[in-house]
Amino acid sequence: MRHRKAGRRLGVPTDQRIALLRSLAEALLLHEGIKTTEPRAKELRRFVERLITISKRGDVNGRRLAMQRLPNKRIVEKLFDVYGPRYQNRPGGYTRIIKLGPRHGDNAPMARIELVQDEEETTA
Repeated sequence: MRHRKAGRRLGVPTDQRIALLRSLAEALLLHEGIKTTEPRAKELRRFVERLITISKRGDVNGRRLAMQRLPNKRIVEKLFDVYGPRYQNRPGGYTRIIKLGPRHGDNAPMARIELVQDEEETTA
C-alpha cells in the first residue's frame, strides 16, 4: 500500500526522476513554457511552484535552498531576480497546464506547461 506517499514515480528510478525534474524545471524557467507528457507536467508543477514560492522571500537562505534543488546558478539568479518579484503579490498558482492530446508515436497524453503572466504585466 502506498498510503501518504506523495508524488509520481514516472517509471524511472529515484535518481533519474530527480534529474528529469531538474532538467524540466530548468527548461521551464528558461523558456517560460515547455511541451511534455501530462504526468511529467503535473509533477513538474509541484517542483517549480515550490521554487517560485522560495524565491519570493528573496533571502540568502532561500537562494541556498533553491541551489540545492536546482544546481544551476544562472537559472537560480533568474528565479530570484525575475520570477520572485513578478509573483510577489500572487498567493500561488504560478503555472498553467494545457492538455494537447495524444502523441502520435505512443499515444502518450501530451501537455504544455507554462508560467502564468500576472495581470499587471498584461495590462502594462
